[in-house]
Amino acid sequence: MIKSDRWIRKMALEHEMINPFSEKQVREGVVSYGLSSYGYDLRVADEFKIFTNVNSTIVDPKKFDEKSFVTIRTDICIVPPNSFALARSVEYFKIPRDVLTICVGKSTYARCGIIVNVTPFEPEWEGFVTLEISNTTPLPARIYANEGLCQILFFQSDEVCETSYADRKGKYQAQKGIVLPKL
Repeated sequence: MIKSDRWIRKMALEHEMINPFSEKQVREGVVSYGLSSYGYDLRVADEFKIFTNVNSTIVDPKKFDEKSFVTIRTDICIVPPNSFALARSVEYFKIPRDVLTICVGKSTYARCGIIVNVTPFEPEWEGFVTLEISNTTPLPARIYANEGLCQILFFQSDEVCETSYADRKGKYQAQKGIVLPKL
């Protein structure tokens, strides 16, 4: 069952599920972030890894070359045409054992050809979220740090899972910064 703003607020404040947590949606002059009716709009931090093809490297998830990225810290990230950047959330998440999340892009960015891809947050996963931001347009695109980027939807099961992400000792558990692919 999808969870409402009341449940999300309670879990964030009493169990530190989202930290820092914005109890209401902030909208004035920014791409909105914070609590919504049935989800939470997370913010993108000011650290980005922008994909570059200067080294003509093959993208290989088994042997990912960190030199394929240029790392910058900025309030506005320019994602090159038909390219992508990695970033991380401002918020740190601690997902309960009976919850799974799904991330969807915000319509403000989607209407500009910006696609955000994040895999689900599994039960008992915690950390800063690594975000993949794709610019599908033939033009450079702006991403605004410390503003909303995507929305997290929370689904609670009627039973606790047998094996959680923490139980499996998942490779992306408790990630602190932008984490590149690992085996």
